[in-house]
Amino acid sequence: MTKFTFTEKKDTRSGFGVGLHELGKSNSNVVALCADLTGSLKMDAFKKDFPERFYQIGIAEANMMGLAAGMTIGGKIPFTGTFANFSTGRVYDQIRQSIAYSNKNVKICASHAGLTLGEDGATHQILEDIGMMKMLPGMTVIVPCDYNQTKAATIALGSHIGPAYLRFGRPNWPIFMAADRPFTIGKADKLIEGKDVTIFACGHMVWQVVEAEATLAEKGISAEVINIHTIKPLDVEAILTSVAKTGCAVTCEEHQINGGLGDSVAQVLARFNPSPIEMVAVNDSFGESGTPTQLLKKYGLGPENIVAAVDKVLKRKK
Repeated sequence: MTKFTFTEKKDTRSGFGVGLHELGKSNSNVVALCADLTGSLKMDAFKKDFPERFYQIGIAEANMMGLAAGMTIGGKIPFTGTFANFSTGRVYDQIRQSIAYSNKNVKICASHAGLTLGEDGATHQILEDIGMMKMLPGMTVIVPCDYNQTKAATIALGSHIGPAYLRFGRPNWPIFMAADRPFTIGKADKLIEGKDVTIFACGHMVWQVVEAEATLAEKGISAEVINIHTIKPLDVEAILTSVAKTGCAVTCEEHQINGGLGDSVAQVLARFNPSPIEMVAVNDSFGESGTPTQLLKKYGLGPENIVAAVDKVLKRKK
């Protein structure tokens, strides 16, 4: 049985920063724009080595999106950087009209997403952004699970054509994916083989699922764990193939229960293979200040909540 462990923790935003710097070295068309948060987005290395391709826009996020859209006309590949709340909620009109509608090749890179932002509180802990972005026609939405996968996803976006949203976070988090593990946009990553239940997860919640799977195994429950790092385009085949085997599913995400990964998986199952499904997510609530661990526990996103959801869905399957 596959076992995932870690020896180091690192923030996923640092994975983005390293990936962006690698892209800067390999592709002279890659440019970076930041809304006065260069350090927080870990864009310092790119700024230092490629100052002629780095644009500090200031606290003017809507202007940043418009500039990025314009730069694509000249063949540039813009990566914008700011907090997830400002990358989506504050500038949704500009993204819709200037980027998505005209299918501009802009990469919207968003840090400090979800409850694990922690002490900054509800105003910054956006929990609606996956839903907002996945509804835009043509928008690719990626939510990697650790430092290594965020780096790989950033590099992959360098050769991806079309608008994309990359969501990552602030806290130090276990690095449990191998640095050389293949990453393909739109292709789900099966981490653990199982036969009783399928658990789909994205972002920081993938590690929570890995911990929950160990508890389930001790109880004699065989869980298949699939990392849905790309919410859109969704790997429909991987979802249907797994649930055809296990007969039920649990989804886990650091996002509102409405509009996120769970909704996407449920839609696939409702259309092609109606099956019991439970969702581990924030239940129609804003967050609050606290440590990432405290908040995940309080809002029902801990490993114990995943185990409880599995127990519930298995009863429904029977």
